[in-house]
Amino acid sequence: MQKTKRKIDFTNGKIFLKIIWFVLPIVASNLLQMLYNAADMMVVSLSHEQNAVGAIGTTTSFVHLVVNLFIGFAVGANVVVAREIGAGDGERTQNAVHTSLIMAVIFGVVGCVVGVAISKPVLRAMGNTGNLLSLAVTYTSLYFLGVPFLAVTNYLMAIFRAKGDAKTPLIVLACTGVLNVVMNLFFVLAVGLSVEGVAIATAIANVASAVILLVRLQRSGDETAFSWKKLKVDRDAFWDIVVNGLPAGIQSALFSLSNMLIQSSVVTVNNNICPPETFDYAPIVSGNSASANLEGFVYTAMNAVYQGAITFTSQNIGAKKPQRVKRIMYCCFGITTMIGVFMSGIVLLLHNPLLALYGIVEGEAGSLEALAMDAAITRLWFICAPYFLCGCMEVCTGVLRGLGKSLTSTVISLIGACFLRVVWIWTVFPASQTLETIFLSYPITWIATTLTAFIVIQVLLRKILKKTEESEVMEY
Repeated sequence: MQKTKRKIDFTNGKIFLKIIWFVLPIVASNLLQMLYNAADMMVVSLSHEQNAVGAIGTTTSFVHLVVNLFIGFAVGANVVVAREIGAGDGERTQNAVHTSLIMAVIFGVVGCVVGVAISKPVLRAMGNTGNLLSLAVTYTSLYFLGVPFLAVTNYLMAIFRAKGDAKTPLIVLACTGVLNVVMNLFFVLAVGLSVEGVAIATAIANVASAVILLVRLQRSGDETAFSWKKLKVDRDAFWDIVVNGLPAGIQSALFSLSNMLIQSSVVTVNNNICPPETFDYAPIVSGNSASANLEGFVYTAMNAVYQGAITFTSQNIGAKKPQRVKRIMYCCFGITTMIGVFMSGIVLLLHNPLLALYGIVEGEAGSLEALAMDAAITRLWFICAPYFLCGCMEVCTGVLRGLGKSLTSTVISLIGACFLRVVWIWTVFPASQTLETIFLSYPITWIATTLTAFIVIQVLLRKILKKTEESEVMEY
């Protein structure tokens, strides 16, 4: 079968610049997606609800838990579609594309139902009470209504990136990002809503993104083109996507679970200093939420390199060129470190005006404002400053997934980062209930996971290269 034409040839030539050109649009589109949540928090800080920023911040790990569990299959779609494109198999590419979109709808609807059903008990179990709990439940309930469209959007972006087109998702997200901000301002400032207004705005933006991306894919005219007539589940493609995507979804969900435990620990610190029955405002929760949202920009930028590692590795494995994988990994290490150091530096340098966007400002010593600012700065120094280590960890997991070892990647990440972090919170934190103790768990677990995954990749590549060489000798 004649090989299909790609916009970027990932399987030949120099690697470093190709990864950069592929990653840059993903960085921009990821940052635009991050703006959805950031815009929610920034605009809602202008509402009449003092705890609105903190409330949305307490929902982040829970929302990610549900969304990642049911939408994590998008990683599988990226791996499978990229591999079939690399192999030049148009029919199998079509099967993977249409099967993945059906999966997006199914799991998106399930995620919506589950999220709405368990929001209140989970958020209460995380330590939210009173007004903070009420606002958080309202936000998540409305947010989850847009999850089916968010699922379709993520799967469509995975398909575009698998074939080397990172610009289309960027353009679409730029347009819907503006729509999201405009709707946020309308619902909060004009209508007078609070968390419910920004949740509705985000849902509307997700609907617009899904529709536009689907139309663009339908008109693409290549091996990934969408057709309503071809919309069916291919058994082989389905299980291939599950095998590659389910471990990623479970991994992301369990990471979110550990982050929920950490979020509840932050609430514990807040309640120790500012008991909810004494203060209506939760300053440490709000400061932590603002800082975490700023860090999200750094993470999503580095996550683009993770996606690049998956796509480049998958296509080269599909093209039977495993010897290029090690260079791909080292290039991705360098790029994610540059992105992490640069963006973290900007956040730390401009932390005062950036935090002010979320309503976190300096105050007199001992005041609630000062407590919120101190909490935000503490998190930035302990997590944001060494964030490039997280980027290196993500590159390793991306390479493993591209090699078809998604389950191995998940096991390493869960033990090295998730499990160790939970153990830290259960053992070290009770002895010293401070924010510093909580946040120190992040860089320690990033280093442990990266080193373990790197060693496993070296072993796997030796085996793959040996098998490839033996196969070439037999053919000769």
